[in-house]
Formats: sequence, C-alpha cells, structure tokens
Amino acid sequence: MLRFWSLMVASTVRNPRRSLLTVASIAMSLCLLTVLGAMYRALFLEPEATPAQALRIVTHHRISITQPMPVSFEAKIRSIAGVGDSMIWQWFGGSYKDARDPRNFFARFAVEPDRLFKIKPDVEVPEDQKLVFQHTRSSCIVGKKLAERLGWNIGERVSLVGDIFPTTLELTIAGIYTDSQDEENLYFDYEYLRQLLRAVGQSSRADAVGVFLSIVDQPSEVDTVAASIDKMFEDSPAPTKTESERAWQLGFVSFLGNLKLFLLSLSGALTFTILLVSGNTISMSVRERTGEVGILKTLGCTQEIILTIFMGEAMLMAVTGGLAGIMLGAALAAVVRASGSAFAALRLGVTLDVAAFVLLVAAAIGLVSSFPPAWRASQMSILESLRHNG
Repeated sequence: MLRFWSLMVASTVRNPRRSLLTVASIAMSLCLLTVLGAMYRALFLEPEATPAQALRIVTHHRISITQPMPVSFEAKIRSIAGVGDSMIWQWFGGSYKDARDPRNFFARFAVEPDRLFKIKPDVEVPEDQKLVFQHTRSSCIVGKKLAERLGWNIGERVSLVGDIFPTTLELTIAGIYTDSQDEENLYFDYEYLRQLLRAVGQSSRADAVGVFLSIVDQPSEVDTVAASIDKMFEDSPAPTKTESERAWQLGFVSFLGNLKLFLLSLSGALTFTILLVSGNTISMSVRERTGEVGILKTLGCTQEIILTIFMGEAMLMAVTGGLAGIMLGAALAAVVRASGSAFAALRLGVTLDVAAFVLLVAAAIGLVSSFPPAWRASQMSILESLRHNG
C-alpha cells in the first residue's frame, strides 16, 4: 500500500490546525507516559549496576532509619565471616546557602575516608586528591556533576548548616570524584562530625550512627551475611535490619505507598485519555470525508484499501505524536537529572526499550481509535456515501 502513502500524507495535512492540535495533544500525553516509563524502569527494572553494588549491604535500625545504632556495632559487623569491610554511612542533611532553592539540594554523607574507596570502588578520585581527603579531617570530596552544577573547584570552601545535627560544617573540597552510578554526592570525614558534636555537648549523638555500609566477599553470601548480622543484634537495644543496597534504595520508594500500582494506573489513564481524544478527532475527520469514499470506490478502490488509507492517516499522526512525545520526555528527564532535586537521584533516562514501548502505545492508539470509523466508512456503498455528502 505504499502507493497510497502520498494520499495519506496529503489528507493528514489537509486541515493543518486540526492535525497539529491532534499531534500536539498526543505528544504531550506521550511525553508524560515516556517520563513515567523511565521512572518505572529506573525504580523497578534497573538491574544491579555494577559488580561492586551487588556486594554491598546496608545495616540500619529495624524500626526506622531515623533510629540510631551504637558506633560499636561497626567492629562487630566487621568480625562476621564473609564481611570484607564495613564503614559508617551517616546522612548529614543540613542546608547549603538558600535551602529554598532546589538547585542547592544534594546528598551529604559522613563516611570513613580510609574505607570508602574499598567499599565503594566505583568512586574514583586521583591519588593525590584521595590522600588529601584521607589525611585532612575537615576536607571533603564531591561528585563531578555536582561540582559542575554548583561551579565548585578544588580548594573551595563549603559551609553546611546542620538541621539534624546542631552544628555547622566548614569543609574544603579536596577532590572531585567520578562514579558511573552517582556523581551528585558530597562525602566528608565522620570523625570531623563527631568532634564537632562533642564540642557542643552532644557526646551521645556523636557515638550513634544511622547506617552501616558493608561489602561482602561473594554475591552468593549476601543473604547469609545479612541474616548473621541481624541475628547478632536481635536481642540488643537496637535490633537491626540488613539488606542489599538495591533493596535499601527501593525501601525509600515504599514510603510513598504502592508506587508501582500508581505509575501503572496513571499510565493507563493517560493512554485511555489519548485514545478518546484521537478517536473523537478521527471520527470527525472521517464523517467530513464521507463523500470521498464514494469517489474512491468509483475509481476502483476496495473496502480493504479504503480501510487502510483511513487507518494509515491515523497511524501517521499517532506515531508522529509519539516521536515528538519521546523527544519531549527525554528533554524533561534530562532537566530532572540536572535539577539537583531529590528526583535527580533516580537518574531518569529514556532508553531504547522505553522509547520502543511508547512508540508501540502510539501505534496502538492510532490503530484502535481509527478502526471503528474507518470500518464504517469502508462498508458504505457508493450511493450512500455520495448521498451523505450531498
């Protein structure tokens, strides 16, 4: 049916305003569907990104991550068979400059510099910068993307005003790290935070930790080691829950409720809405062109050819809207990644499978919405169609 391609294109642009509005409405809806698909993939379908990530486990209080655990747990975790190493992984919070500006949001973690690069080998920093970070207590390292976004350079001072902890950090950037997974974090020495807390009479808080990050020797030992850690502390005042790093990340998503069902429901509602809009537009277009059916049949076109022409026009508009929606969705995902907001951690990206899914949805919308009016038009006789036109 390629010989009817020019006819389809000409019919589509015959009423440019209607066609443009139809394509635009499909594009905007599929832009949102693209972003939702990227979110779903990032949250529920993304595999363990690196071999090192598959080896890491997170230990936190069984009740809530806001409940502290004694620092002394770290040495005990490290003594368990199968644990390669363990370190403190403490969220600091606080604010940088104007906290109301979302561009100033980024993750700040207190860590142990001498263990960080073993437990998180994906964090790569030049050796000279690493040595400064490990030997200068008030120093920090920041991700490359974070440094570029905020215009930071090595040697620059960064002041973080605490909210969870009643202290202010005065840090000097010792290095800029690269990481295939996340370059939007700031890491500083936990010992520096402990000294500041003790200086303001918060010794009890200085000896309490929110999270321990550990690395096991073999991926097959993750579940066994996690169970051993939790068994060790099950009768302590701070019982623990140990899980893989990926499970821990998804645990934050669970605070929002059944996000998977929400994303699927919203995607379904969007698809149904687009189907109604495109179906109504195509029905109007077919009704206005009923007389053409008689002319086409007079010229020898069969019912199948007429059906193909009308459905082809709808598919053309739907797929065009789908392509535009994918491009808009990719641009929106890029804005979210560079925004510095909490959603930037999702690292949204429109992958080939997401784009293919949206294009299939667009094609299905064009197919389903156009079939009923196109079928009715193709079944009309020559006299009926010409009479209707008159």
